[in-house]
Amino acid sequence: MKVSEKIEALRALMKENELAAYIVPGTDPHASEYMAPHWAEMNWLSGFTGESGTMVVTLDDARLFTDSRYYLQAEAELQGSGITLMRASDVDCPSVNEWLIDKFKVESLKLKEVAPDGDSVKLIGVNPEMWSINEFKQLKEEGQKTKDKGYEVVSIDLIRPLWTEGRPAIPQHPFYEYEEQYAGESVASKLQRVREAIQAKGANAIVISELDEIGWLLNIRGKDVDYTPCVIAYVVVDMNQCTLFIDPAKVTQEGRAYMQRIGVEIQGYEEVFEFLNSKTREFENSKVLMDGNRVNERLYEAVGAEKAVVATPSPVQVMMSIKNDTEIAGEKEAHLVDGVALVRFLRWTQEQFNVESLKLKGASAHSDKASNGNSLKWTEIDLADKLHEFRTMGKNFTDESFATIAGWKGNGAIVHYHAEPGECATIDGEGVLLLDSGGQYLDGTTDITRTLWIGNPANIPAEVKHDYTLVLKGHIALAKARFPKGTRGNQLDVLAHQFMWAEGITYGHGTGHGVGHFMGCHEGPANIRTDNNTNPIQLGNIFSDEPGIYRANEYGIRIENLVVTIHNSRNGAQSTIHNSRGTGETYYEFEALTRCPYDKNLMEMSMLTEDEKAWINAYHAQVYKDLAPRLNADEAAWLEKQCKAL
Repeated sequence: MKVSEKIEALRALMKENELAAYIVPGTDPHASEYMAPHWAEMNWLSGFTGESGTMVVTLDDARLFTDSRYYLQAEAELQGSGITLMRASDVDCPSVNEWLIDKFKVESLKLKEVAPDGDSVKLIGVNPEMWSINEFKQLKEEGQKTKDKGYEVVSIDLIRPLWTEGRPAIPQHPFYEYEEQYAGESVASKLQRVREAIQAKGANAIVISELDEIGWLLNIRGKDVDYTPCVIAYVVVDMNQCTLFIDPAKVTQEGRAYMQRIGVEIQGYEEVFEFLNSKTREFENSKVLMDGNRVNERLYEAVGAEKAVVATPSPVQVMMSIKNDTEIAGEKEAHLVDGVALVRFLRWTQEQFNVESLKLKGASAHSDKASNGNSLKWTEIDLADKLHEFRTMGKNFTDESFATIAGWKGNGAIVHYHAEPGECATIDGEGVLLLDSGGQYLDGTTDITRTLWIGNPANIPAEVKHDYTLVLKGHIALAKARFPKGTRGNQLDVLAHQFMWAEGITYGHGTGHGVGHFMGCHEGPANIRTDNNTNPIQLGNIFSDEPGIYRANEYGIRIENLVVTIHNSRNGAQSTIHNSRGTGETYYEFEALTRCPYDKNLMEMSMLTEDEKAWINAYHAQVYKDLAPRLNADEAAWLEKQCKAL
């Protein structure tokens, strides 16, 4: 069907069910960052292929809400569809709720002119599997704020009966055991801790729908989700039983034996809803804990409001974010392996784009590339592929942790830029390259951004050096932070922003996100950003440290390391707390996990303090010490030069 035909078919179902509107978000039942194509309902209905958006269809209108990353793409893909693009990042753009309320107010006024006693309440349909408990509640409450109630929300799935041809199946890759030598804790121990936590919340059971929580709890991994080693399933844990709800096709003989060994029962994926309904009938006083931001509304409705205890975040998410000693040791090893790949890539890059090297190599430097004077005809995608090639040489590498962002010049200013074949930039001439990438290893997850100058260092503009050094100063300030136990990420965020703010510059993304252990590259519940996140930073939390400056159509600069939260070392060379008259709090600090040199050519030395230079020198010395033994002689010599003290 064409998009217009799909929308008309949807409207026919809306009329049958007396709905005034239907909302299709770009989400899945598991609050996944990377969604399986089976649940791409918004994309199927609209024809828009972007990763973020919400489709709203009324009986006489259709709107697609998406953010600024996708404006150009949406404009092109929505042409002729009858769908109006709503630019959600613009300050004057209403939210979905606001737009619906405004539309229904107008319709109510028209209705009253014809029939003063007419019913002004509108019914809006949504698939409850695609909405978290809290999102559904907010949508419902917003619709009831106006005098005429605005709208009421109805749980109904209208896409499933329409999308019957060509709908991809739910992935059916088997799960596998994630061995305790990597996980560092047994399933029995984790289940005991979870049961204690849910009892503390006044519940007797917990529903887990977020896939990385399931993988962490049961020590399993899979290949159902891009870039994240997850398996699509649900889990319910009560005081006596743990049940995994999963497609039987994903359960191999080894998988079934493993579940029997750890005492976990298996049921079909869709059986979770009836299971929850029967459980609430079976145990009259049973209460079920659910994470309001992650568990979907259909699961909540299966339990029943009187049986549900909604809390955010779930205790499983908190436990998962606190890495144990084995996990931290694994992360350190993964970052060393990743560092070797990055050093080899950076050395290769410098060789390819070094003017003197090209004079010697000529066009024969790469058989399918041609010389253009001071660079070869490499594209952004070529660079991403080359980095992937170096990573595949590393021990325990399984995949990238997200799609590599290789942004040349102005493309680097697009925060979530993704190069497309045939449309990406060629690395031509001189300029700034932003490279944000990461790897999934059996023993850890990496995420790193480096900004490089391609070309003759003597030609670097002063403003580029200035911006790079502002970002570097913020990056160092956060890396050096010492803070008392209980500190939240938003209390530290200013450290990374301070030098930019002093010059009227800021960036629109968070400074630091949590990172999983051989799991999601983005993990909660704590983070480092301006938003007020009440979850404190805890020992064992891993965060990114990634301030940036983005000059539209010119260049983007971002510098990112991963750091792990540790106890403040009072005796270490980097310690700043020696005051015997301190007030007695327990203090934490960050330890860098990432091992990769910064581009010294981009640093404006006059802007760096002696302490900052000392920090850079100490970091570079550690990079060389840790990586050189893993490199060959030529590679080690190259790295020694990059890590030479300022």
